[in-house]
Amino acid sequence: MKKQTKNNYLEYVPVHNPDFPWSEDSDELVTVHVKNKGVMNRLAQKFLKKPKISQVHLDKYGSFIWKQIDGSRTVLEIAELADRQFGEELQPLYERLCTYVAQLEQVQFITIIK
Repeated sequence: MKKQTKNNYLEYVPVHNPDFPWSEDSDELVTVHVKNKGVMNRLAQKFLKKPKISQVHLDKYGSFIWKQIDGSRTVLEIAELADRQFGEELQPLYERLCTYVAQLEQVQFITIIK
């Protein structure tokens, strides 16, 4: 039987992936820019008029978390900042934040330093 290990994301330090530039609008919401690469994307761009760069718009919570990722703060420290900023709005905070960080890592928007 394979031993299953659990990741404790609260101890990890997330770092932005430099392959995904981002910008902030006047409402302080973050947009991550994703370059569409590969043969299928090039065909879609040519024939279906799909964009070369897709934009992923984050909501106010995701934008706040994204801007706290600086390569030195742990997920726990980011959680404390989010709790001060939003309070009860983000409860259950730790579960939601760990899931969000795992999703960002899965789509390679961030890397994790363990």
